[in-house]
Amino acid sequence: MASDLDLRGVWVPLVTPFDASGAVDVPAIERLCAAYLAAGAAGIVALGTTGESAALDASEGHAVVAACSRVCASRGARLIVGTGTNSTRTTIGATSALAGVPAVSGALVVVPYYVRPPEAGIVEHFRTVAAESPVPIVIYNIPYRTGRGLGAASLLELASVPNIAGLKQSVGGVDADTLEVLARAPEGFHVLGGEDLFLFPTVLMGGSGAIAAAAHLCTERFVAMVECALAGKVDEGRAHAEALLPVVQAGFAEPNPSVFKGVLHAQGRIGTPDLRPPMTNASPAAVERCLDAVATAG
Repeated sequence: MASDLDLRGVWVPLVTPFDASGAVDVPAIERLCAAYLAAGAAGIVALGTTGESAALDASEGHAVVAACSRVCASRGARLIVGTGTNSTRTTIGATSALAGVPAVSGALVVVPYYVRPPEAGIVEHFRTVAAESPVPIVIYNIPYRTGRGLGAASLLELASVPNIAGLKQSVGGVDADTLEVLARAPEGFHVLGGEDLFLFPTVLMGGSGAIAAAAHLCTERFVAMVECALAGKVDEGRAHAEALLPVVQAGFAEPNPSVFKGVLHAQGRIGTPDLRPPMTNASPAAVERCLDAVATAG
């Protein structure tokens, strides 16, 4: 196997809450981490897309990781940190900085964005980063954000590379490439669903779990759904999936993570619903619709 990091289960890609002054709200981060782990999450993902990593400066990013690390370490839980950039050199630097950070079990490394490298260059990027990383890496394949993606052949090539633990697959659905990777990936390479609408079928077809922004809400039910899929309990898992569908649809009705932050604020779990420009807060109507979906899902 390429890595011994076990990625099974639901990972919550944590929002970064801001206080009334616009600063990173460290106590809120700690409360959220503790709550999601208590609800059965397999671990926390810090500095992902949902965490507005692009809007944080270096010191703020360090504060987020430190807060998540403290909580995960105190509970014997695992932490994955987003370190990917559009430069191999800076990605290696950000990933190398994770050495020795308590509870950090892996790095989430996105396909290099904006520069649109050839697919062979992306494969070499991941090989190089994995060789230098102090922790196993998880490939983040999300072509509608990055402008480039990896097909099945490239993903299967990387699945056998030492220190690559798995893949967050966010390609808009369960496509032919995803199914081929699920069918042919070697033992020890974990495919995590990254499209919240399709988590249940992805895990049923061989996925290990999910990195799911929607699991900020109804966390216990997302965990139960994925556990059912892992155990092959189709009818019970389908009931969870059908109940959670409106939550996912409402949560992504406006750009992520605006609705989730709005709901968390309405629930009294974070101090403000604020995002940093150019992102904008969710509309009151979108937040209300999501709150209604959460109430119905239970």
